Amino acid sequence: MTIDESTTQAKSTVPIATADLTDLRAMLLDLFAAIAYREGEFVLSSGQRSSYYINGKPVTLHPQGALAVGRLLLSKLPPDTQAVAGLTLGADPIVTAVSVVSAYENRPVMALIIRKEAKGHGTRAYIEGPNLPEGAKVVVLEDVVTTGQSAMKAVDRLRAAGYRVEEVIALVDRQQGGAELYHAAGLKFQAVFAIEEIQNRWGEMGERG
Repeated sequence: MTIDESTTQAKSTVPIATADLTDLRAMLLDLFAAIAYREGEFVLSSGQRSSYYINGKPVTLHPQGALAVGRLLLSKLPPDTQAVAGLTLGADPIVTAVSVVSAYENRPVMALIIRKEAKGHGTRAYIEGPNLPEGAKVVVLEDVVTTGQSAMKAVDRLRAAGYRVEEVIALVDRQQGGAELYHAAGLKFQAVFAIEEIQNRWGEMGERG
């Protein structure tokens, strides 16, 4: 079954900048089902085999998707959040979208990008972005959570740098151990979508199309 991005055009005519969060979430669900989700035989980055694959980047790099992601995730941040951060590459467009939207909503939140390896020159830093005071509250963002290891690397790097990290927020939870890993580490966790919701919507859109 193939679902074209045009399937989402009806909802995407709603102005993303002013839509309420319920409509925004519905539009984003359609976008994930249309351009991010596929079924077949896949090997994941964790080495696990899967009968489906979901790639968040076509959504987070989509103009309407990025704005929807920024608005939805900003609404989920604790009020005292000073920055959002995530492991490159999946989190890069997400933290950027949230930070840009925060400026428009007059509650500035900085964006930090965590390298997988330290920079090989200059400061040799793991963390890119504005310098924050020690103890600054940072929320880690992720596109798709499977085992949870990627976001935990970001958490560890941020804590080593002296930041306070208490929560991980994901766009999609594949429900394959990530939530349990975060809770065991004393982290709060929430996701915009559980994978079943995207799978169900993908099926509905395919039947309709």
